[in-house]
Amino acid sequence: MPSYTVTVATGSQWFAGTDDYVYLSLEGTAGCSERHLLDKPFYNDFERGAVDSYDIIVEEDLGEIQLLKIEKRKYWYQDDWYLKYITVKTPMGDYLEFPCYRWITDEREIVLRDGRAKLPRDDKTQILKQHRRKELETRQKMYRWKEWHPGFPLSIDAQSHSDLPRDIQFDNEKGIDFILNYSKAMENLYINRFMHMFQSSWSDFADFERIFVRISNTISEYVMQHWKEDFMFGYQFLNGCNPVLIRRCTEIPKKLPVTMDMVECSLERNLTLEEEVKQGNIFIVDYELLDGVDANKTDPCTIQYLAAPICLLYKNLENKIVPIAIQLGQKPGPDNPIFLPSDATYDWLLAKIWVRSSDFHIHQTVTHLLRTHLVSEVFSIAMFRQLPAVHPLFKLLVPHMRFTIAINTKAREQLICECGLFDKANATGGGGHVQMVQKAVKDLTYSSLCFPEEIKAKGMDSKEDIPYYYYRDDGIKVWEAVKSFAEDVIHIYYESDEVVFEDVELQAFVKDIYVYGMRGVKASGFPKVIRTREKLAEYLTVIIFTTSAQHAAVNFGQYDWCSWIPNAPPTMRCPPPTEKGTVTIEQIVETLPDRGRSCWHLGAVWALSQFQDNELFLGMYPDEHFVEKPVKEAMAKFRKNLDEIVNVITERNKNKKLPYYYLSPDRIPNSVAV
Repeated sequence: MPSYTVTVATGSQWFAGTDDYVYLSLEGTAGCSERHLLDKPFYNDFERGAVDSYDIIVEEDLGEIQLLKIEKRKYWYQDDWYLKYITVKTPMGDYLEFPCYRWITDEREIVLRDGRAKLPRDDKTQILKQHRRKELETRQKMYRWKEWHPGFPLSIDAQSHSDLPRDIQFDNEKGIDFILNYSKAMENLYINRFMHMFQSSWSDFADFERIFVRISNTISEYVMQHWKEDFMFGYQFLNGCNPVLIRRCTEIPKKLPVTMDMVECSLERNLTLEEEVKQGNIFIVDYELLDGVDANKTDPCTIQYLAAPICLLYKNLENKIVPIAIQLGQKPGPDNPIFLPSDATYDWLLAKIWVRSSDFHIHQTVTHLLRTHLVSEVFSIAMFRQLPAVHPLFKLLVPHMRFTIAINTKAREQLICECGLFDKANATGGGGHVQMVQKAVKDLTYSSLCFPEEIKAKGMDSKEDIPYYYYRDDGIKVWEAVKSFAEDVIHIYYESDEVVFEDVELQAFVKDIYVYGMRGVKASGFPKVIRTREKLAEYLTVIIFTTSAQHAAVNFGQYDWCSWIPNAPPTMRCPPPTEKGTVTIEQIVETLPDRGRSCWHLGAVWALSQFQDNELFLGMYPDEHFVEKPVKEAMAKFRKNLDEIVNVITERNKNKKLPYYYLSPDRIPNSVAV
């Protein structure tokens, strides 16, 4: 009688094993097997990390195995089981791999196909077509779109982390409890004694060092030592944690009436300001989006303020970017002076602090929250709704969606909700951050997520003109590596542009992102349909790059650049100055965050800058969703390209006081998970 050898691998996560009854049956082209009991309670099979084998004897050969069914029946209490994969050795000696990488909860059954990736057109039998359709119907009931705030990209329909499907929850919910993590961070940083001291000002700049953790040879300590200097201020627009706002200035805007007399002493080439603009030496950062945003009013004891500054910068003869003019409001006038490096020391310093505070708000809410977290959640939901597990694009993308919906749901539950942690220390808390996202969505375009295109659109693409823009240099290397990998995978499964266009599941995925994620806004530039392999490669690169590299670039430098409070104040307690010559050191300290808010801020940037336990970095795919040799070869090539980028970045960073490593592939997690 024919015998099939079945090998079952259980996950290594905590509580991944099960003591429940487990049954297996096989369905082939020539028939179906009976339901076989693989494990009884307390037989010590299916323990955490275990690989168990069984022989299944059938009366007749089943033909080509099409489906494998696993059933779990409760013995005593709910005992979730994480099934990694099952392999089947046929009577002919062939091996079939059935990837799962899912939790089997309650008394459920799941039906698996073998691991070979298939497009919809590849399924010829009714049973496979039906399985494909049923999987998507089930998923679409589980992964529902919901509007969190008007105008936002849609998010998952879940009130809390525990409401999410088990497969996308964190393995350990305590590990991503923001309240617990922030409190632990403040305890680890030895600042918890200050955390309740709201309204209590620091004495002077040196007093901030009482909550500053000195770790030798780190960027954060270098920032503390040099934050007042113009070169450090300018450098952060290129390589800090928000290196996405600076653009080449092609014309001085009318709302910033800077004259040659004002900036002449800052220009080094014996050219007029207009000539410097024409030569491409002037840059601008405009925080117009903050204009009209309501400041945090959740604490009646502390009035908080926002500004919408415009900052003009200059590339000097050393190719360093330095500030030459700052206006703290959008409307010019006598009560909105233009601050200059030639002004009194504290006037100029306070103007720069206001810019740094504004930059912090744009970074947190637009650069980080909207353009990585919320966008990545859109990609994730659409993937689960429209791509079955057998689809090659699901297999390609699923590692880059790991825990993204979970971290965003937890953030809506604890961090950025009404009266959440974000309200405690940030001037844009209490609803200002919602207004910011609603305003920023209009600039969330497809082209702005295409890394090289966005760099070029800002006039920042020339390495010769701007030689120290490491965010650009490393980002383009990673973008090209990701794109090459996407192209390799596409060419394995899509033999022509016609095959791309006829892939109904791909087109449904693209449509979901456009209709629900981008709310059907034509001006977003997001495609409604993908017609060519070339466009598909770009589209997949946008998704993978955004969920991995872009998030890494703007997230993991937060402690480095924002832990020294005067360099990134999360709130300001006095309004922007309306005249020159009146600022004192005492006024600056009174304007900066109080002790309590400083500590909450420090705990936040520390916690947000930490990698997850067992982090998976770009190119690491331990879950083998793909089984085909050509794809595994493409993965090996991808890892080789990434390793070469790591070596280039490591060599460049040697002996640098300010190394740039946020886009080194060995520090880029696969997904948005923190």
